[in-house]
Amino acid sequence: MDSDGASTPDALRAAALAPPPDHRNVDTSWWQELWRRHAHITTPLRERGLECDIEFGLSAYIVRVSLPDDSYLIISPPQEPSCDRPPGDPEGWTATREHPDDQALFEVVYDSAPSHDPGALQRPEVRHGGSAQPLIEAIDHRLAQLGLLPHPGSPTTDPHAGPATPTHHAPEAADLLDKAERAPAYVYGDAMLALTDRLNGAESHAEAALLLHQILEPTNGLLERLGEFFEAAGEKAKEAEEDDGFDLSYDLADAAAEIRNLAEVLHLAEDRMRTLTPLLPAPRLPPAPACPPSLPSRALPAAQPRHTR
Repeated sequence: MDSDGASTPDALRAAALAPPPDHRNVDTSWWQELWRRHAHITTPLRERGLECDIEFGLSAYIVRVSLPDDSYLIISPPQEPSCDRPPGDPEGWTATREHPDDQALFEVVYDSAPSHDPGALQRPEVRHGGSAQPLIEAIDHRLAQLGLLPHPGSPTTDPHAGPATPTHHAPEAADLLDKAERAPAYVYGDAMLALTDRLNGAESHAEAALLLHQILEPTNGLLERLGEFFEAAGEKAKEAEEDDGFDLSYDLADAAAEIRNLAEVLHLAEDRMRTLTPLLPAPRLPPAPACPPSLPSRALPAAQPRHTR
């Protein structure tokens, strides 16, 4: 019976899934939540033998798909301007193919994101919006043309599944979700910690400035959103219609004002960081000898013969 169960189509598809990513973020609750929200994109691609990961793009989370020729796909929601929809459920998807060593390779495979330029021509995919199935079909078609599709798509794959619905084809995805539910729910603190890790690992001041932009941008930056959060918390405290609730609302409003004041004080920090140049390493001096060399010993004069009577 066990051997029969292991040969069912569902079991074979699960066994053929490309492995999940392996890095330090996969054990954090915020990353596991992102993985779950993008399962309707990653699972069909992993069934085709393509390894996927979730990363942060310009202003939203993206799916990065590794391809056999060392190129990769970037599947992202609208980045500029960003949208306020939750991760994994955008108003449209854009899929591009790029190569880390060939800057000339940039191909738009699919783009259903609506254009905000009234004079721009809308691509035909725009009518599909955030639907996953047309996106997966377009990727299937293009990768098959390029010979970069390790396995054909499964006819039972349902990319229509919503981003919040855990997939039944990937037991490890369900395990990640179960682990996330048991872990402390510090999703936003973990996300900030990941941003701090990226800052610590930045290889240039320009890269560090881009990360500061995520915090200090006056409209959509973290400090602005944090100020809005404390304002909303103050309004919620007022709903109690108690003296302590009103006092708390004043404290929270003060906190929001201080956060916004901090953003104003640091409004030039991004530009100042970008203009910094790394210090040249100090020249290394030759190591000092462990002990000074000893001077050559001076020869003593020969002793004079003693005369005896």
